[in-house]
Amino acid sequence: MLSPVLAGLGLGFSLIIAIGAQNLFVLRQGLRREHVLAVAAICAISDAVLIALGVSGIGFVLQAVPWLVDVVRWAGALFLVAYGVLAARRAWRPSGETLGAGAADSDPSASSGASAPAPPAHTHTGEALEPDASASAVRSDIRTAATPAAHARLIPVLLTCLALTWLNPHVYLDTVFLLGTVANTHGDSRWLFAAGAMAASVIWFFGLAFGARLLGRWLSTPRAWRILDAVIAVVMIALGVSLVLPH
Repeated sequence: MLSPVLAGLGLGFSLIIAIGAQNLFVLRQGLRREHVLAVAAICAISDAVLIALGVSGIGFVLQAVPWLVDVVRWAGALFLVAYGVLAARRAWRPSGETLGAGAADSDPSASSGASAPAPPAHTHTGEALEPDASASAVRSDIRTAATPAAHARLIPVLLTCLALTWLNPHVYLDTVFLLGTVANTHGDSRWLFAAGAMAASVIWFFGLAFGARLLGRWLSTPRAWRILDAVIAVVMIALGVSLVLPH
């Protein structure tokens, strides 16, 4: 007989490994190396909370108020479509922020060739710069130019991550209802099942977020980032529309 922990781990992986809005967002943040730890932690903690709610029986409460799921469904659909439109805009008219992500991974010394303009020997006030200070300033300018023009701030990124997680009605269907129902079939071992499912979320989100950088060399060109944003746009808009279409 399969242990409750392994059963929870297997079901957790089977539900979480799919092309969805949340996974695409985590992948993009991992590729850009922006707030990777925070994004992975938010996703894993959110899943753990939802799994705990399902195992504790909150799913039966949600079944008693079906209008709440409808509210989440429409709010999630609007958010996904809006996010998809923004991704489509990035693909159609790429900005320096998006295209700079690939360059940020390159060696700063590779960008400091002879083509870089030499700094002036004197400041505007006529004071001479020390040779070491001048070289240090050039290296600093190169590193700054190699980073995204407008590095995304933490709070907007976390709010987007929370919205993609908690405004997705499929999260409640899969995590709260399905996982909660299956967990409760294990009787006194239901929390061991829940622990296995939570472990699957932690492994997946941290693996996806930090493993995404391995794809960096294939996404180091502006064209590759435009293609990625186009794919994200199509998936996000399709998911948003599917939430409100009659089944």
